Amino acid sequence: MTTPPLVLPFGGQPPLQQQPQQQQQQQQQQQQQQQQQAQAQAQAQAARDVNTASLCRIGQETVQDIVLRTMEIFQLLRNMQLPNGVTYHPNTHQDRLGKLQEHLRTLSVLFRKLRLVYDKCNENCTGLDLIPPEQLIPFVEDDGSKHDDRSTSQSRPATEERKEILEVNKKLKQKNQQLKQIMDQLRNLIWEINSMLAVRS
Repeated sequence: MTTPPLVLPFGGQPPLQQQPQQQQQQQQQQQQQQQQQAQAQAQAQAARDVNTASLCRIGQETVQDIVLRTMEIFQLLRNMQLPNGVTYHPNTHQDRLGKLQEHLRTLSVLFRKLRLVYDKCNENCTGLDLIPPEQLIPFVEDDGSKHDDRSTSQSRPATEERKEILEVNKKLKQKNQQLKQIMDQLRNLIWEINSMLAVRS
């Protein structure tokens, strides 16, 4: 911001009172410029310090904005009338066209922003080693060696137990099949007995 030049009385030097005021104004301007520079540096530093999780959150919000804008575009298109003998209102048409173009511009900006976020996330994750999901599950004990020993020792009985369960299930299915056959035979026998009793009476 620039201050308007002081008008000197009768072409002479400015009064002594106005000189300190000018100096104070210049000092204030310098302080404001320094504050603005410090804020700009802080914003740049904050932009550099953004972590991947916050980038993912920004990306999620951007996707939500894209979906919202797309829905608004379809709503505008649905409300537009085709020029098939209907009275034409140029003002409403221009208004809707302006809104549509604004939404499309916003969509293109949002897609560019999403692309930047995607590229930045990929850049941040390139140096990371992929960790198997099994290692991300927390266990009660911290010793990995004890956990590995226990898991191998537990895996053997678990497979044997599974085999036993499968065998028991197979035997149960066989027994159920046999019981079904016996029930069918008994049903047929009772049917025959009932039919014989009905013939006698």
